[in-house]
Amino acid sequence: MLIASGELTEGETLGREPELVERFGVSRPSLREALRILEAEGLISVVRGLHGRVIVHEPNERMTARTAALVLHSRNVSLADVFEARALLEPLAARAIAGMRNRRPVIAELRALIDAEEAAIQDPEVFGDANAQFHERLVALAGNQTLSIVAEMLNEVVARAVTAVSTEADDVVGSLTTRRRGIRSQRRLLDLLETGVPAAAEEHWRSHMTVVGRVMLGQEASTVVDLLHHYT
Repeated sequence: MLIASGELTEGETLGREPELVERFGVSRPSLREALRILEAEGLISVVRGLHGRVIVHEPNERMTARTAALVLHSRNVSLADVFEARALLEPLAARAIAGMRNRRPVIAELRALIDAEEAAIQDPEVFGDANAQFHERLVALAGNQTLSIVAEMLNEVVARAVTAVSTEADDVVGSLTTRRRGIRSQRRLLDLLETGVPAAAEEHWRSHMTVVGRVMLGQEASTVVDLLHHYT
């Protein structure tokens, strides 16, 4: 509860084992079991040894994605299905932004992210990170925190899954020509957002996401989500 409530923040030291036993009034075996569970969930790191301590980690999309990946795998859900969910959310975010009265700061932030992609266009790995940031911020800037969390989780699952099934980093973000086309499409989206035509922005981004899905997934679209070895 201390972590979930924000009373303990990222990187903060919770204390050493003897201190925690006294603080929470529990036995050492009970404490160790609790710490084992929290560490498995990624909420803490236990540094063992003479100077051992417990370090706090804030919940993030990686933790959510890990749990989601396990559920998706158990239900034989394909990568295409996961990407489709992401492709449903982003056009709605584009529509919401286009309908905002004060959308200039939002568009300015998205433009800066596109500029960062363009600056890294020759480096597939760096470009991929910048591109993922654009997609995440597009949903976040639409203003609905719940959808933003869901989108972050979906992006994490898709990115890790595609990386896991790809043999080369360039496969994840396509060829240089494809990356340039993607940037042009993103800039077109900004034009529509500035114009303030929600339906047009939504339709354009839905078409964009359809193309992105084909590029990212390729022949792996029917692959079942299986990230059990990529969340250690």
